Amino acid sequence: MEIADWNERYRSGSRAAEDLHAAPTPLLVEMAKRLAGDTPRAAAQPALRALDLACGTGRNALWLAKHGWDVTAVDAAPSAVTILRERAAHSGLAAGVATGLSLEARVADLARGEFQILPAAWDLIAICYYLQRSLFEPAKQGVVPGGILISIVHITEPHAKLEEESHPHRLRPGELETYFQGWEIIHRYEGKPHDAAHQRAVAEIVARRPNA
Repeated sequence: MEIADWNERYRSGSRAAEDLHAAPTPLLVEMAKRLAGDTPRAAAQPALRALDLACGTGRNALWLAKHGWDVTAVDAAPSAVTILRERAAHSGLAAGVATGLSLEARVADLARGEFQILPAAWDLIAICYYLQRSLFEPAKQGVVPGGILISIVHITEPHAKLEEESHPHRLRPGELETYFQGWEIIHRYEGKPHDAAHQRAVAEIVARRPNA
């Protein structure tokens, strides 16, 4: 799908069950909780920082913000970001002024390089259900030492036809892990997604940036 198609999908609400009512990605929830638990912080320290790339309408960004993370969320579809901002404002009011969300949502086309990922700036970077091969390296550079990168991509099915194997938005089985050589792989999985919003086979990686 092109950006215009995504924008229309979000604007029309044609798939609201997936775009507005889906729970956050289970793997992200698990890993964010684990990272927060493994990172003792004094009360005066700033919150852990998360970057959600290709965030859509923000199911993951909102969950992170509600659980104390300082979140930046990026998507190329203006209608998705508008919805996310509205949802964040509503959640902030529901939570009260003193515990309002720390969430910044930006419109930027990642494929055109419209968002600069600052180096060593994020405790967690999530790229869920979005494949842009050229994004892996700058995303990796954006993670702080000891931080994690979560990537979930669709993959071709076993015995797929040649045209599916070369699909620009899918990786081959076993391919995702090759982008994280030298990193600690703390989770790997290939198969049916554990996410009600998706049906096609996926590859999942959670990788930790080395401290040295």
